[in-house]
Amino acid sequence: MFCKRSLEPTRRSGAPKVLILFALIVVLVTNGATCASMVRLKDVASIQGMRSQQLIGYGLVIGLNGTGDGSGTKFTTQSLANMLDRLGIRADATRIKVDNVAAVVATCTLPAFARSGSRLDVTVSSLGDASSLQGGTLLMTPLRGPDGKIYAVAQGPVSIGGFLATGAGAKSQKNHPTAGRVPGGAIVERDLKTTVDRRTNLTIRLHEEDFTTAARVAEAINEK
Repeated sequence: MFCKRSLEPTRRSGAPKVLILFALIVVLVTNGATCASMVRLKDVASIQGMRSQQLIGYGLVIGLNGTGDGSGTKFTTQSLANMLDRLGIRADATRIKVDNVAAVVATCTLPAFARSGSRLDVTVSSLGDASSLQGGTLLMTPLRGPDGKIYAVAQGPVSIGGFLATGAGAKSQKNHPTAGRVPGGAIVERDLKTTVDRRTNLTIRLHEEDFTTAARVAEAINEK
């Protein structure tokens, strides 16, 4: 279910004004027979044709306390050697120890209206046989979209929200220490291309189709 008529802007308003209203408007939503609540329009609906994009990248987490990848993880040693080479340091990949380094995949979601300079949360997951990413720092990692272009670059300390402790023949683990997050660790370098500023009308689609909510959305927009 969608509202279209109410989103046809006048010559004075235009699409940019509608986008601002979309983020600010509060709508009365009824849940069931007697329960009603006020919610933001952007929480219950989205603009047709506008969507977020998934980004992915390969990187290294360093600074681990002996919980990184083992020497048998060849792609980690090769990646570390390549990185050092770019920094002007020659290193033999066959002689590098990576106990304090882990190869990871970094992922994040690029919102439809994110702009250059915006920060995004990043999720990192171990690729090799590292036992924990606790205390590590993600090195500069380009994040690419499905088209292969770099949209953001991530770097920063990893927070895992779990732990792995061993000693005296015992082992204790909480959550998954081989995956973590870098809050605000990615900086957007490229905007998603959109033609919304050139549209003469916009269509808002409800996440859950409901005639009453659609009518109230239209009413709230028209009141603005």
